[in-house]
Amino acid sequence: MNNIAVLVLAAGKSSRMKSIKQLEKIGNKTLLELTLEKAKQLPIKNIFCVLGANASLIKSKIKTENIEFIINHNFNEGLSSSIISGIHHFKKNHFKFDGFLVLLADQPAIEISYLNTLISLFNNDSSKIIASNYGDFFGVPALFSSKYYDELLLIKGDKGAKNFINQNTKDTLSPKIKANLVDIDTKQDLDSYNKSI
Repeated sequence: MNNIAVLVLAAGKSSRMKSIKQLEKIGNKTLLELTLEKAKQLPIKNIFCVLGANASLIKSKIKTENIEFIINHNFNEGLSSSIISGIHHFKKNHFKFDGFLVLLADQPAIEISYLNTLISLFNNDSSKIIASNYGDFFGVPALFSSKYYDELLLIKGDKGAKNFINQNTKDTLSPKIKANLVDIDTKQDLDSYNKSI
């Protein structure tokens, strides 16, 4: 069993939502709480959440316990900056993780069984990137080996991790099972999702 961390990315300013997306509700829980509570049901004890825009307010509203928050002061530089913040935090604190699972706070439909499949694939071959198959490309949720730290520190923008995975497809594995990888980016997305559940 590999020593894996979860890195939940929730630092964005949600410009398309025109509100604090992390705190929007699905049922009686916020989007971010849904993701954090899902992470806590995985066989992983180290769970980190990267915050940036509205960090203090979000932290004050989140009830999920035993989560370590990392503040990304460069959140305007896109999702890549949150992955970089996480890796810097791991290195600074000398955390010896074999890999880390990247989750987005705005993909509420992903099932725990799917995330466990990603972890199983990594446990079988921790030299590979384990990524989600979107049909035309690979993306997150994805599990990266610590051997990629230095390369991941060079990614940029909102699509840096996706580009990195898709430039390394020969080293990428993906689950055979399908997952609902819908993103909640706008009020319309949120309304549609809430009506569908």
